[in-house]
Amino acid sequence: MGQNTLIACHECDLLHRVRPIEDGAVARCVRCGAVLYRQKHNSLDRTLALTVAGLILFVVANTFPFLAFDMQGQVTQTTLITGVIDLWRQGMVGLAIVVLLTSIVVPGIQLMGLLYTLAPMKLGRVPPHLARVYRFVHALQPWGMMEVFLLGILVSVVKLAGMATIVPGLAIWSFAVLILVLAAAAASLDPRLIWERVEYR
Repeated sequence: MGQNTLIACHECDLLHRVRPIEDGAVARCVRCGAVLYRQKHNSLDRTLALTVAGLILFVVANTFPFLAFDMQGQVTQTTLITGVIDLWRQGMVGLAIVVLLTSIVVPGIQLMGLLYTLAPMKLGRVPPHLARVYRFVHALQPWGMMEVFLLGILVSVVKLAGMATIVPGLAIWSFAVLILVLAAAAASLDPRLIWERVEYR
């Protein structure tokens, strides 16, 4: 953002002029001390790299076996989508929709939205509808509850451990790492980079 840009404190609404600060530094409100913005080092490159890594992990998590159950010599493998289908067939339609949205659809949209936003910016371009896409991706963050789904899976595994031999698949490890990668991408992205492109488009 340019030095003539003003930013309002989200706590007390006092206007401040945006000024350059050093990497890792934090700008605070002169009235109430609330954080106005942070200067994140190499934000665009780091977030884009994490997004690409996240997309690879997402594909692996949704194509490879999630868990394998070995019960009396009969082996059954499951994937994320087959788990959703099984819930649907058992009449738990609401739960199936929630699992589908929070563990597959929302993370996928978040990753594709970040890639759509950041890849053109890395090439010095501004993608169409940048502000709208970024707002939508940002609004989806609370709905990506992958860690809750993974916790539920782990609880189920503990309960089923006495009935069958459970073998974690490649997908469950990818899914766990994907949770960390998405969190890191959200933390490394400086929103001012987005709004700067919108402002000077």
